[in-house]
Amino acid sequence: MTQTIAPRVRVLVLLLLAATGLLLAGAGPASAHAALTGSNPQQGTVVDKAPDQISLTFSEKVAMSDGSLRVLDPKGKRVDQGKASNISGTTYAVQLHSGLPDGTYTVTYQVVSEDSHPVAGAYTFSIGAPSRTSVSVADQAVGGGVVGWLYGFGRYVSYAGFAVMIGGAAFVLACWQRGSGVRAVQRTVVSGWLALTAATLLLLLLRGSYTSTGSVGDIFDLNLLGQVLQTKTGAALVSRLLLLSAAALFIAVLFGAYDKREDEEKRDLTFGLAIGGTVVAAGLAASWAMAEHASTGLQTGIAMPVDVIHLLAVAAWLGGLCTLLVALYRADTPIERSAVSRFSTVAFGSVLTLVATGIYQSWRQLGSWSAFTETRYGQLLLVKIGLVALLVGIAWISRRWTARLSEAGAVVTADAEEAEDTEETAVREKEHVGAKAAGADSVRAAQLARQRAAVDAARRKRQRDADPDRFGLRRSVLAEAGVAVILLAVTTVLTQTEPGRTEQDAKAATTSSASSSSSSADSSAAVTLDMPFDTGGEDGKGVVRVDLNPARVGANEMHVYVERPNGRAFDVPEVKVSFTLEAKSIGPLPVTPDRITTGHWSAAGVQLPMAGDWKIAVTVRTSDIDQTTVSKNAQIG
Repeated sequence: MTQTIAPRVRVLVLLLLAATGLLLAGAGPASAHAALTGSNPQQGTVVDKAPDQISLTFSEKVAMSDGSLRVLDPKGKRVDQGKASNISGTTYAVQLHSGLPDGTYTVTYQVVSEDSHPVAGAYTFSIGAPSRTSVSVADQAVGGGVVGWLYGFGRYVSYAGFAVMIGGAAFVLACWQRGSGVRAVQRTVVSGWLALTAATLLLLLLRGSYTSTGSVGDIFDLNLLGQVLQTKTGAALVSRLLLLSAAALFIAVLFGAYDKREDEEKRDLTFGLAIGGTVVAAGLAASWAMAEHASTGLQTGIAMPVDVIHLLAVAAWLGGLCTLLVALYRADTPIERSAVSRFSTVAFGSVLTLVATGIYQSWRQLGSWSAFTETRYGQLLLVKIGLVALLVGIAWISRRWTARLSEAGAVVTADAEEAEDTEETAVREKEHVGAKAAGADSVRAAQLARQRAAVDAARRKRQRDADPDRFGLRRSVLAEAGVAVILLAVTTVLTQTEPGRTEQDAKAATTSSASSSSSSADSSAAVTLDMPFDTGGEDGKGVVRVDLNPARVGANEMHVYVERPNGRAFDVPEVKVSFTLEAKSIGPLPVTPDRITTGHWSAAGVQLPMAGDWKIAVTVRTSDIDQTTVSKNAQIG
């Protein structure tokens, strides 16, 4: 039966890797962690004279570079001058050339949020009157494409490498000191170090392209790399590389000299390695905390240490679990029940720590119960909580198998021992006869040595697999490791997703801004209507906004904005509007607005012959066959 384990393990690993790949692929571009909450001039407005500057307000502070904020005229020529600057709080502005002619202007921005994620977007406003423009403001998606996928993969590998390296070393020191001399365990921890180092170098190279152009050709751009080194994220990645050099020394001592020490020297060395290793591990964890979610928002002075503790607990649990799996499947020396029991205790303490720190992080990142279901961050967090619960359930099964293990390791029956002794004797006799027959034949001697090594390896494997309880433990730990792989992928996607609290605050600020704009419009008798739609096809959901000014009898100016659910401009092929005054049986009066730019349509001189409660219907077509009509009533006159 045990002979069929290896193929099953390979199949399971392939399935887990496939699931991980799907999660990472489905993550798409990194979600914006800073949202545009206001602008001056506002989106879609028509101003009488050209402004001196354009200002944008975000939900949190952002980092700007040359070209982060650009203003383009109807022909696509830049009309901004100088570098964007922070004028107050989270508001940034760029100066404009004087004497700008009438027409529709496009404002584009591409910045980096305080928690290291790229943010981009665009909108239009008009001077004098709207006009056609050659500038497209389709979704300004950054952090996607090949570079975005590679960056997400690098983040996943760095988290996995950190967990394996730190958790594996902790497993050896705290649970199974004999493991320092086991080659399979050594290779596991060293592989974690190599993975984390390689992933950190990859992230450092990708960072410039990831936050700006998204071009593969810019990965090795030294100018971009120089800019990255001056940012908070660049400093964190360089610090991580420096700490990894100290970690390499720690690993060399742990696996090079530790196993050869006497008991008293080993105790002193254990203490020193534990202290030094904890400092290095905490420093590595801090390289994430200082540059990501924990470094922004509420209570950063508490959040960053809590994040460090959270990451260390993850590493101790999942990294130790990975090392235990290797010890059960690959180590020639059977691992003792006492070592497994000690790890069980460590894992239990790690879970308690994760629950405590996770509750705080959830409160800080979500802010309300509704965010669990209304935001993508909350939904992913629910998936993570479910996976952790599943992992704890499987761990409970592993604890039951651990309690049934024999202290000595594998139980070998007297018959099995006798069979092994007989086999060893036969091999030795065969070696003796072979040596006499071969004389000085070195080739034959080498063959006999290999045969002897194969017999010894087979004997150790039978000894390792003889205990049925150990076999059960191996299967349950393998299942734990499988769930852990998916859990780590979900966590990686979670770190790239806008926190629920930030998303809801941004929506509230945007709504407040829209309400304020609507109130101003109301004071001038204008009407603004927001109508959600769903054409039923793929990518068919969005919101259409109709602005009618001055919303009186006679000629009116109409603007129609089509947006995706995330607030970005939606490039739909066709929009039609009709007006119906049902009380007087007037209409429908059709209006076909002109396309100004992506997601923005306009019509001047819309004639409404009579005051009353008019039904405004908008037909939106998102593909050749998918369209829908939505409507709302508005008081005219």
